[in-house]
Amino acid sequence: MAEANYCLSCGEALETRLIGDVARRACPKCSFVFWGDYSVGVGALVVRDGKVLLVRRAQDPGKGRWTNPGGYMEQLESIEKTIVREVMEETGVTARIKSIVALRDQPRKVHNLYVAFAMEYVEGEPRADQVEVDAAGFYSVEEMKEMNVADFTKWLVDTALNVKDDGLLPDTDPVLTPGGNVLFRMKTG
Repeated sequence: MAEANYCLSCGEALETRLIGDVARRACPKCSFVFWGDYSVGVGALVVRDGKVLLVRRAQDPGKGRWTNPGGYMEQLESIEKTIVREVMEETGVTARIKSIVALRDQPRKVHNLYVAFAMEYVEGEPRADQVEVDAAGFYSVEEMKEMNVADFTKWLVDTALNVKDDGLLPDTDPVLTPGGNVLFRMKTG
């Protein structure tokens, strides 16, 4: 686990305290507790004419491997805006969220949750940003067999092409006032 040495609220040196049977860094002066480091990654599964949008990574991790477009959420950015932005930045393609089709939980030093979205192609021809990715295009499963596709991306492509239901859908009419939350749920009868 990553270490925190100073309180993010008041700047006081943190101490280690047992909180809920877990040793945590906590402030002796205020109520701040360092709960750990977390990140949220997103990935897009954009399908057009039976082919999936892929990019070739120009940087590590995964340099030279083909993956689905994606990236990390910014602190004050909704997950919906994140995935639309990442697809546009990496490929120049405009896509719209259809549903959440897969999640990956990766406990590690910075605990990562990865959310994979099925996305509807809207417009644009794939072009690489030449920073994060050096190639982009729509590829069939047959074409992917000859490419250096990352294993996780192979799993995501299989999920996207073989999903049997709609996945988690954006809730456009929740029974509560969202209050700034972006809500997703299973389709109801």
